[in-house]
Amino acid sequence: MMSETQIHAVARQMLEMHGAAAIAQAAQKALSCENDGDTEEAREWRHIAEAMKMMRGPHQS
Repeated sequence: MMSETQIHAVARQMLEMHGAAAIAQAAQKALSCENDGDTEEAREWRHIAEAMKMMRGPHQS
């Protein structure tokens, strides 16, 4: 299990490399892990996606 610091480090790296698409990639990885029966890793990817959403901030219209 990743620490909160590791979660945020991965989230930051993914956002820097992939921009807004990183959130969708993390969600896809979570689904893939879940389909493979790895619920713990799926939970970590969802946590990473949530961290990216917080870093990105609220939507502006």
